[in-house]
Amino acid sequence: MVKKRHDMPTILDLAYQAPPGTPAGVEVLTLAGLRTRAPEGMLPAPQRLDFHQIIAVDSGTTVHTVDFTGHRLEAGSVLWVRPGQVQQHGDVSAIEGTVILVQPGFLPPGTAVAAVADDPFRPVLLRPAGEDREAIFCAVRHLAADFRTGAGLPADVHREILRHLLSALVLRLDRIDAAERSAAPADAFVRFRAAVERDFARSHRVADYAQALGYSPRTLARATLAAAGVGAKEFVDRRVMLEAKRLLAHSGLPAARIAERLGFDDAANFAKFFQHREGVAPGAFRAALRDPAPVTARTAGASGSTAAAPPPSCAPRRARPPR
Repeated sequence: MVKKRHDMPTILDLAYQAPPGTPAGVEVLTLAGLRTRAPEGMLPAPQRLDFHQIIAVDSGTTVHTVDFTGHRLEAGSVLWVRPGQVQQHGDVSAIEGTVILVQPGFLPPGTAVAAVADDPFRPVLLRPAGEDREAIFCAVRHLAADFRTGAGLPADVHREILRHLLSALVLRLDRIDAAERSAAPADAFVRFRAAVERDFARSHRVADYAQALGYSPRTLARATLAAAGVGAKEFVDRRVMLEAKRLLAHSGLPAARIAERLGFDDAANFAKFFQHREGVAPGAFRAALRDPAPVTARTAGASGSTAAAPPPSCAPRRARPPR
């Protein structure tokens, strides 16, 4: 990984660069290796990635923040940070596990696997259990072993092997997500969600989306409530707020420019919107990110203090030597 340009001293834009002699598009390393390689102070700082980062945790506990929400990592959990999301490592020395870095486009385009990987609405944190957990961590170890031992293979062969192994892991992770979803979202919501992702900076009105998609506002409201648990207007506002936070965290743009980029008439309306939803002014939110003290975040999955059992190993059992 290398640092790209950054507009604020404590905010990093990270781009992926494969180390010399490794297959283009994917890298597998341990958390210990990541800690050794990262420059001092980089991991605790807020970062925005232009690549996928999957962390499979073998042991320990920490909180990892993604898009301003904290996620509790413990043995057996899998974290997936997608390109464009904002992350901030907690105490990375408190956990051990495997890190998988993947460039967009490495998985076969136009396939179900690529669709899963490129879906920005997939969950960040997964907690597989039982046989699913065993299979997922075996897939992680298999991928790591082939990454480590494939240097003697032709580069294209090694890359294809890693692509197939990563595809198997992604499909396994998708099954965990599918099991947690009660049902596939209605087509109206899927189209609305895609339209909001595309046009949230141009329109904040549900009526505009309804007209463009050919639905009534009431239909979009019902579909969004059923799929996302919030109303259609709340769904739009949350997406606007996420981008506002990202711009405040990852750029030096003044509030007036951010307001313009997000479709507000003026900076005052943007400040009022932000204050109402976040409880602090945009400038105060940005200032808090410069403070070395951790920013308070809503923590997902942090209830309970019982340590999870380590993930099962998929290595074959060794026979006891004869006495």
